[in-house]
Amino acid sequence: MSERTPASRATARDAAPVVLDDDATLHAMGYPRKLTRRFKAFDNFAISFTIINILSGIFSSFGFGMNAGGPRILVFGWIGVSVMVLFIGAAMAEVASAYPTSGALYFSAGKLAKRHKGAWSWFTGWLNFVGQIGGTAATGYAAATFIQAFIALQWTSYRPTTHQTVLITGLIIVVQGLANTYTVQLVALLNRISVWWLLIGLVVIVSTLIVMPDHHQSASFVTHFENNTGFANGLYGGMLGLLVTSWTFTGFDGSFHMSEETVHATVNAPKGITRSIGYSAITGLILMLALVYSIRDYDEVAGSAAPPVQILIDGLGLRTAKLMLLVVIGAMLFCGLANLTSNTRQIFAFSRDGAMPGSRWWHSVSLRTRTPVKAVWLAVLCSLALIVPGWWSHTAFTAIVSVNVVGLFLAYAVPIFLRLRLGDGFEPGPWNLGRWGRPIGWVAVIWILLSSVLFMLPQASPITADSFNYAPIALGAVLLVATVWWFATARRRFRGPISYGRPDEVAAMDLI
Repeated sequence: MSERTPASRATARDAAPVVLDDDATLHAMGYPRKLTRRFKAFDNFAISFTIINILSGIFSSFGFGMNAGGPRILVFGWIGVSVMVLFIGAAMAEVASAYPTSGALYFSAGKLAKRHKGAWSWFTGWLNFVGQIGGTAATGYAAATFIQAFIALQWTSYRPTTHQTVLITGLIIVVQGLANTYTVQLVALLNRISVWWLLIGLVVIVSTLIVMPDHHQSASFVTHFENNTGFANGLYGGMLGLLVTSWTFTGFDGSFHMSEETVHATVNAPKGITRSIGYSAITGLILMLALVYSIRDYDEVAGSAAPPVQILIDGLGLRTAKLMLLVVIGAMLFCGLANLTSNTRQIFAFSRDGAMPGSRWWHSVSLRTRTPVKAVWLAVLCSLALIVPGWWSHTAFTAIVSVNVVGLFLAYAVPIFLRLRLGDGFEPGPWNLGRWGRPIGWVAVIWILLSSVLFMLPQASPITADSFNYAPIALGAVLLVATVWWFATARRRFRGPISYGRPDEVAAMDLI
């Protein structure tokens, strides 16, 4: 990018947003167009909104929150953490507007670093890759668990097993891979459907929880506090409850990764990030309040295998509860599909810059479907590999995918931090925060660091092999492998994002 004076940069920040030509922007960053731009603003928003997926996130983690802080943390923690996540999203969106590529986080890290560009890009890319693979596997596993819960309600003789969960998870991921194999239009259509599925499903679930139960908690119940984590310190137990919201708000980098398939990406990608977080925060709070006020016997619900399902059964009856459970399962399946789509684009871009083994293979695009089909199936195979240990031990599976959230948020922090360190050297895109960019960025980075520490602390007492938090070990293993690999071979061949030539040269390489 061209050099500009501080005065000209200030003028650019204050000027009205200008939508840049998508292909020209991509060519200026050194890449030819290989993917089809068929994602409109709503489609870009839809993928992050679907990955965040409040129905999936809240129903999966609500029980943990009931025991780690209770209603007080579930509700007020949701509000507080949502604000912090919106800061992260806004800071990321500003970077996305400046660098609208499928490489997203690792690409912008390489471009924003003053020194050691290759190293910053390498570690950001692998944290993002592992986090997304873990997210696909974990979402599929959650969907399989809820599917079996539904089957057990429908046929009382059915007894879910670990082996059945793994097999169902594998089937889900393969079907999602097939959906991603076909055209971009199909993925965009499914993501549009997923948004309406989520919104209509939310309205239906909340409405039934308001109308049908013959008993609701009093208004003051929202301040009720519970600490059943096993730790005597209530403050610590309540802080752990904040993780419910953090677990839910992951994957909004999906809008960033879909930049090269989005029309007017310099504006629509950052809008997709911030809108998906904002709408998820509001709708999630509504769902959280509906569930909290519908709790009957707190101890019974908190001690059940699936507390949100128990709330539905107590308040709505078995038949209606099963219908609501189908809505939640559908949301989880859409979530996994969108997560795999985002994961595939990151693999495509990372391979394009030569950072993956067999890079030439994984960044190829099908001439028929205009999608990175081989990258799709690499993502599928890696996700399937992560669920294999679950055949023998649920604890082993949890240990492996526990790096999902920590890896993603640390990957989010790197380009934001590097943008802050660059200071006035950062050239913003059409969508930017102006003078608020730096304070918002610093709040985002500090919160990511604090919440990452919280993710890696013990979450239940007494600490046993089953209750141990394996996130630090999983994260350490990922960083160790990436570090050894970097110093052994990668640093000599990977210098960060590459350029395929001058804008006019790469324009000639476009796939028509």
